[in-house]
Amino acid sequence: MTQGAGQGPEVERTATLRDFRVPAYVHEAGPYAHSTHPGEVAPSLDETYPEGYTPTERDLPVINRGDTVQVAVDPAALPTPQSTAGPGPLFVVGDVHGYLDELVAALQEKGLIDSAGNWSAGTARLWFLGDFTDRGPDGIGVIDLVMRLSAEAAAAGGYCKALMGNHELLLIGAKRFGDTPVNSGAGTATFQAAWLLNGGQKTDMDRLQDHHLQWMSRLDAMEAVDGHLLVHSDTTAYLDYGDSIEAVNDTVRETLTRNDADEVWDLFRKFTKRFSFRDEGGADHVRSLLDTYGGTRIVHGHSPIPYLLGEVGSEDDEDGNDPVVEGPHVYAEGLAIAMDGGVTMAGKLLVQQLPLDI
Repeated sequence: MTQGAGQGPEVERTATLRDFRVPAYVHEAGPYAHSTHPGEVAPSLDETYPEGYTPTERDLPVINRGDTVQVAVDPAALPTPQSTAGPGPLFVVGDVHGYLDELVAALQEKGLIDSAGNWSAGTARLWFLGDFTDRGPDGIGVIDLVMRLSAEAAAAGGYCKALMGNHELLLIGAKRFGDTPVNSGAGTATFQAAWLLNGGQKTDMDRLQDHHLQWMSRLDAMEAVDGHLLVHSDTTAYLDYGDSIEAVNDTVRETLTRNDADEVWDLFRKFTKRFSFRDEGGADHVRSLLDTYGGTRIVHGHSPIPYLLGEVGSEDDEDGNDPVVEGPHVYAEGLAIAMDGGVTMAGKLLVQQLPLDI
């Protein structure tokens, strides 16, 4: 496979990576096939995976981005934050994956930060849906920005908060456990190898500090805000960890605190599952989460919108037909909102105010 921009270094093919072969079910229909992508859920069987599925395979291919298009933002054109008696407007951000420049431009475009990169939205509420690192050039820079904005927003009467994504779990595991073997369910695996195969960046690992790890380890897995159930992954695996939002968040944090490699691997594996809401029965899967945790709509990242729509072609496509994402994707009978615009594949880093006017 052609290595895409933002993809991590090629993994050295040693005996320790023998278990990371691409399964036959990927080769049979191609890596972009609608029904055979690793991590995809069978239309009628929630969380059922082809034999041999393992998140140690590349989670999703990265399409060559070419030159990054930067959005020029005139500071004078930015909206002036308005103070309100109640909570400010609610915004959500899809997967960032290390694309710091794109994130800054998107936040500026919405008036959430000023030309100097400082919080300028007063009492606004901002939620990141996870996956800050890997694939892109500056994951640690993204984490640093989110941590700083959290303090600045709180001081202004608003807030900036974040959810746990599968790539946070992957980075935590790679740092804590390295090449320690774990039981992947499909042979021996390691967090280090999985991290490299899924876009791990050496520069991120070199700059990763204890306070970054502590911050990531304390992130919630889900939250309910203004009738929206916010999660990272489009999976029903959250139901395995508790019957309330508080229980799920506590279970995830306790799992990380125990520092057991196999337990953390199982958590990571379940958070990599995707497409539960997309196909036949998808709306029922969404309802199962909403009935358990509350809310009228689920908002998630994780699965790029071009994949949900089946609009992605080959990495070797010479026509330059990059996926076009104009905004969030509403699906599953209007119950699910997808927020990963596919920034790793020349898509769009989405920052969206909720509720949607649809």
